Amino acid sequence: MLQSYALIFGLAALLSIVNYKWLKLPSTIGVMILSVITVGGLYLVEPIIPDLFQQFCDVVYEADFEHLLFDGLLSFLLFAGALHINIKELSKERWSVLIFASIGVLLSTILVGGGIKLLAILIGLDLPLIYCFLFGALISPTDPIAVISILKESKIDKRLQLKIEGESLFNDGVGVVVFSGILLFMPMAGQIESGDISAQIRLLFFGEAIGGIAFGIALGFVGYYLIRSVFENAQLVVLLSLAVVITGSAIAHMLHVSVPLAMVVCGLIIGTNLDVNHEMGSKSKNLLNEVWEVIDQVLNGVLFVMIGLALHLINFESHFLMLAVGAIFIVIAARFMTIYSTYSFLHHTEANPLNTVKILTWGGLRGGISIALALSLGEYPFGDGLILMTYIVVLFSIVVQGLTISRVVKSLGN
Repeated sequence: MLQSYALIFGLAALLSIVNYKWLKLPSTIGVMILSVITVGGLYLVEPIIPDLFQQFCDVVYEADFEHLLFDGLLSFLLFAGALHINIKELSKERWSVLIFASIGVLLSTILVGGGIKLLAILIGLDLPLIYCFLFGALISPTDPIAVISILKESKIDKRLQLKIEGESLFNDGVGVVVFSGILLFMPMAGQIESGDISAQIRLLFFGEAIGGIAFGIALGFVGYYLIRSVFENAQLVVLLSLAVVITGSAIAHMLHVSVPLAMVVCGLIIGTNLDVNHEMGSKSKNLLNEVWEVIDQVLNGVLFVMIGLALHLINFESHFLMLAVGAIFIVIAARFMTIYSTYSFLHHTEANPLNTVKILTWGGLRGGISIALALSLGEYPFGDGLILMTYIVVLFSIVVQGLTISRVVKSLGN
């Protein structure tokens, strides 16, 4: 497994160089496109060099995308993203973030699930409704890693950026809880009585979601006071920040609380209290910013290379390919209806709220979290089909929406 990670890390570095020198796309999009091209090239040389193709297959399988993301990369990337968002600024958009990340995810799950079921009927595919809602749950959360990395390179109004980033940081944790709750109703989950399922869902919500936020608050303040106590030692400050993420994630796993939510809340608390966005000549603050910026960029490169390489794990079935193309439009339409319906209840000061809704719709990118959740369904009936649908939607989201979000913002005047 270590060999697989080493090869993927090397490939991420090589593709980043190619993108930087020649392709000149936003780094995350560029390396993902190049990794997809790499997979396509290997398929072409398979008849000529079958051993090379087999070795590549072994690397992808051993890397285990799902566990690499959830047990490794996600904690670092979420902490790094939250570290540079000030709670006081985010609180100005608290109602937008709260509603989009909770009610928005639930409503989108229902709309996407219903839309997929109708489309499946139209194309003659017998896809059970439970699988449609399962797809809705895994595709509804916007991906904080994709969103934050791409918005960094887009010129967008600060308040609007906070809405998108804040929502994406929190809704992946909610999305995982919703996904896990629906999964309890699946046949392969075992023979569970209705009362037990109800209890399990309550445990998921209060244990995972509320527990993750509570643990994140405690971890954040403990981490902040420890870092503050040695703030004159820049290297020790960085070491403690790494320890907070690594050890905190391990403890969160042991406590069965949401690791993503814990890391987001922890990062927000430490970043706000240390005021990391205002360096003011502090050596410790400068080093902390630089180290986490490097970690963020490096792990983003690895993640988006893995998203590209995941093409190798896809089984292309004609019926599900048709459903996947339709799913692109269903997901975008559901996103628009969700944002429009929830945003109308909020107080807003902009001259044209509909333009804000359009930008929030187009800026709701999907990414690695959706793919990782889909890959966990590989052993289920229709699992391969859901993986294909997820991959197509994520690919469109990152490449098409990610590359055009700046133009959309400019054309709408925000």
